[in-house]
Amino acid sequence: MGNKQEDLETCAHLQGYDLIGITETWWDSSYDWSVGMEGYRLFRKDRQGRQGGGIALYVNDQLECMELHLGMDEEPTESLWVRIKGRAGAGDIVVGICYRPPDQGDRADEALYRQIGAASHSQALVPMGDFNHPDICWRDNAAECKQSRKFLECVDDNFLLQVTEEPTRRGVMLDLILTNKEGLVGDIKLKGSLGCSDHEMVEFRILRAARRVCSKLTTLAFSRADFGLFRDLLGRLPWDKALEGRGAQDSWLIFKGHLLQAQEQCIPTKRKSSKTTKRTPWMNKELLGKVKHKKEAYR
Repeated sequence: MGNKQEDLETCAHLQGYDLIGITETWWDSSYDWSVGMEGYRLFRKDRQGRQGGGIALYVNDQLECMELHLGMDEEPTESLWVRIKGRAGAGDIVVGICYRPPDQGDRADEALYRQIGAASHSQALVPMGDFNHPDICWRDNAAECKQSRKFLECVDDNFLLQVTEEPTRRGVMLDLILTNKEGLVGDIKLKGSLGCSDHEMVEFRILRAARRVCSKLTTLAFSRADFGLFRDLLGRLPWDKALEGRGAQDSWLIFKGHLLQAQEQCIPTKRKSSKTTKRTPWMNKELLGKVKHKKEAYR
């Protein structure tokens, strides 16, 4: 943070934020006296053994909270997790702040993924931070780099949604907000840079009160799909020629592109309603009727 601390305090008190997550603090023991902020409780984790890195989370001191220690990994990660007690009628929320250095190894990645997996059992979870995966295409849920694909697997395996939509550093989306509950995070805005930082600040709301939200997600309407046309479109392509001399990754991207084009032509989409979000696509009315009949037969 360095010379940005004064700017941070001004911004925090003008905006009245309840939570402020920071990556790359570059703090060490020499900063112990200067990083506190009136009206906030500070959780921090400095990088050990070398300069740079570090994370911090300021929590409004009117909120009851406690730090969570997830897992017993010996491999250090730049992440910390805090449980915030919900107000009357609302459940607790677990917030995580993470910084993944660009050169982080597989062992530290796996340790971070285990922490995310443990945190995902919470009823409401919001991990955020700089995960340094610039090659991920969130629209297609695809990536070129092996480590980025592993991160996508972690997100999918723990049923998380990534809700940042705009680039946060030099045209690339590095700073992410994840959640395990649709409608929990909203009003996401980029607010410019703090001091001379080259990252945009990301502002968002955690919607603490439980309420029904109108889903903006769409899903494939398989019941109205034209699978005959789908097979025909993919079958007429000269795959041998299209994939000749290509590596595995290039071949996958070519195949995926044609697959998505055929999908767009042959399988319509529909708005994902709150009543059907937990039902698998293949569970149609006919199968539901048979399941119900089976249950009644065993009574």
